[in-house]
Amino acid sequence: MTILDNIIADKKKEVSERKTQISISDLEKTVGFDRTCLSLKQNLLHSSSGIIAEFKRKSPSLGWIHADADVKAITSGYSQNGVSGISILTDFPYFGGTPEDLISARPNISCPILRKDFMIDEYQLFEAKSYGADVVLLIASALTTDECNNLAQKAKALGLETLLEIHNTQELSHISEYIDLVGVNNRNLKTFEVSIDASLSLADKIPAEFIKISESGISSVESVKILREVGYKGFLMGENFMKEKNPAEALKNFITAI
Repeated sequence: MTILDNIIADKKKEVSERKTQISISDLEKTVGFDRTCLSLKQNLLHSSSGIIAEFKRKSPSLGWIHADADVKAITSGYSQNGVSGISILTDFPYFGGTPEDLISARPNISCPILRKDFMIDEYQLFEAKSYGADVVLLIASALTTDECNNLAQKAKALGLETLLEIHNTQELSHISEYIDLVGVNNRNLKTFEVSIDASLSLADKIPAEFIKISESGISSVESVKILREVGYKGFLMGENFMKEKNPAEALKNFITAI
């Protein structure tokens, strides 16, 4: 089994357990559930930086990156320093995140929040809305085309935007009218090797009407400039900032350099 296979197997168990703890009807009663979500798509269209800064404490490939990271301090710093959006990991076993991180961060953030997790069940969409997320991630390599379409349609009905993550040309078939943004993950989720060549090779194959986001492995201003030239509007960056003592300050310096 690949790392992704293991993650999905564990995620199914996790979601099944959470369903026994709180029902969808209870999630719908959460304060703020009916709020209008912020648009990452619109932010990226009008952003001068296009940076989506990610909060994560660890990763399967690197282990702990910033174990004692303060989610409120870092994400509010991101928000104040010009990001287009903020991605928050809510998976604990592999990324050291929890739903409480998103809930804690929301009141201090004025930009759209992406719930970064492995979405396999519509229950997680209701969770995302109740936590205060504006956007959810759908990973093509973890879902069949029908599963992806169903989740994207349900997300749209809840007022959430959807970021579809792809890795190759075969996964382009997951794109549908319910998708808002298309991201190319430069990290192969089966081998965890990283290269922006993945984004470069798929740039002209993603339909022009979709906002393109390059994800992972972006560590230099030059990489952002190269990706912009081939049509990318968004750049999801996590490790580059989280490995620093002050991630928000690292973000500020990066945006200034752009």
